[in-house]
Amino acid sequence: MSRPRIAVLNAAHDPEHNRRNFRRELDADLVEFDVTNVEVPSEVRRFDGVVVTGSRVSVYWDEDWIAPTREWVQGAIEAGLPCLGVCWGHQLLADALGGEVADMGEYEIGYREIEHHGESRLFDGIDERFTAFTTHSDEVVSPPPGAEVLAENDYSIHAFRKDRVFGVQFHPEYDTETAREVTLGKDLADERIQQVLDGITEENYAKACEAKLVFENWLDFVDDLRQPETAVGSDAVDPAGAD
Repeated sequence: MSRPRIAVLNAAHDPEHNRRNFRRELDADLVEFDVTNVEVPSEVRRFDGVVVTGSRVSVYWDEDWIAPTREWVQGAIEAGLPCLGVCWGHQLLADALGGEVADMGEYEIGYREIEHHGESRLFDGIDERFTAFTTHSDEVVSPPPGAEVLAENDYSIHAFRKDRVFGVQFHPEYDTETAREVTLGKDLADERIQQVLDGITEENYAKACEAKLVFENWLDFVDDLRQPETAVGSDAVDPAGAD
C-alpha cells in the first residue's frame, strides 16, 4: 500500500514554516491548500485524511476565509475523513463539532509540560507527562459534545478526540527556528520574550521530540481506515510544488 494522501489546510498567512515542518513530520503524500486564500479541496474523497494547521487568527474572528474553511471541514467530518488539528486547527475542529473556543485572557508560550490521560492511541509511546512547545491565547473552553479530553495542563485542554477527529493545542511540528521566530513576533513584555527564548534550547527541543509521535500515531489510525485505492485525481498535484 502506498503512502496516504493527506490534505493540509494551511491557515498561516506566512506559510513557509508550516510547509517545512509538516512535510518533515508527516510521512505521507501532502497536498497543501492555502485556506487564507479560500483554497480548499474540490472533493473530500480524493484524500485519506485532513490536517488543519495553526494560524495567528482566532476562530471566532470575522475573516472571510474562516467560515468556508469551517464549512469544508464539517463536510469532511460528515464524510468520515479522519482529521487532525494543531493549535488553531484544534480549535477550529472543536468549534466545527459544537465545542466552544474563547480568549484565555493570558498567553501560554514556550516549552511546557502537558499530561495525557488514559490509553488513547494518539499518545501511544508518549509519557503521561511530556514536554511540547506551546503558543496560544485562545483555548477550547468546552469540548464538543461527546468528545473525550485526552490531554491538558494548568492552562487549557491540550487534546481531544471525537470519533475520527483529533485535536492538539500544542505544536509537535515545531523546530527551534520556528519557535524562535514565532516568539519574537509576539506582542509580549521584553522580559517574557527573553525568558521564552532562553528556554528554546537543544535540550528542551530533544525532550519535545517525543510529542512528534502523535503524527505517526495519527497516520497509523488513517491507515487503519483506508479503503482500496482509486485513481488519483487532479487535487493530488501539490499547488505548492515539490521540494
